Amino acid sequence: MDRLDAMSVLLAVVDEGSLSAAARKLRAPLATVSRKVSELEAHLRTRLLVRSSRRVSLTEAGRGYVEASRRILEQVSEAERTAAGEYAAPKGELTVTAPVVFGRQHVLPVVVDFLKAYPEIDLRLVLADRVVNLVDDHIDLAVRIGELPDSGLHASRLGAIRRVTCASPAYLADRGRPLRPEDLEAHDCITFEGLSAVRAYRFRTAKGEVSVPIHARLTVNTAEAAIDAAIAGLGLTRVLSYQIVAAERAGLIEVVLREYEPEPWPVHLVYLGQGLLPLKLRAFLDFAAPRLKARLAPA
Repeated sequence: MDRLDAMSVLLAVVDEGSLSAAARKLRAPLATVSRKVSELEAHLRTRLLVRSSRRVSLTEAGRGYVEASRRILEQVSEAERTAAGEYAAPKGELTVTAPVVFGRQHVLPVVVDFLKAYPEIDLRLVLADRVVNLVDDHIDLAVRIGELPDSGLHASRLGAIRRVTCASPAYLADRGRPLRPEDLEAHDCITFEGLSAVRAYRFRTAKGEVSVPIHARLTVNTAEAAIDAAIAGLGLTRVLSYQIVAAERAGLIEVVLREYEPEPWPVHLVYLGQGLLPLKLRAFLDFAAPRLKARLAPA
């Protein structure tokens, strides 16, 4: 029995949730996948999986074995990359993730310049307004906006981004410009789930942070939709400063309550730091970090 192969099959079953799904992913017969898992259990003399008609779950022994298998296979993969020269020259495939608008406005131009400078590297840029799991989604590097939770990730700070409240000039002319946070109680708002609280906005005042109830006439799930609705005159919205740069320059939207803005959110590059960093990742960090810092520096 090839134990490394059996470990890979077991991880595919666990990650995909069933034997049949793993078989499809591995492009192998279902009988082969089932046999390899059974042979591994027989070799270990313990049951790793609890099988049902639709899904599988891990036994206690299985959970420990799967965690160890992941570490072993990662170490083998790292050794193979070293032998193949990935650590001697910047080459190979790199996957980077970033929030949608920030990625399009700031990360993509840096990526284009990076690929021109490093012709032997191929890069996949994943733009998503969610926290992508670096391990599960096979991500090498992520741009994260906001405070970072405690984790095993390494982080490099790039700068900070303001949270701004804004509306169209037409809306402000019709409904009046809010001068204090509590003025928002008389206004309509467009809330963006995942960034702003649906029922309240928080502001910074001389007396400390305050929470102001708001009336959400529209709730959307992307910043672009919230900005579009604000430009159309539906109400005020709160987004990140970089998301309205073009609209603000065009005179389509105006920022209000600047002096009450909450503390800016930090922006980091985060990555897994276990073992020797592949040169492709080190090259991107060295190339992208100073350029992104320059883009985030105050004008």
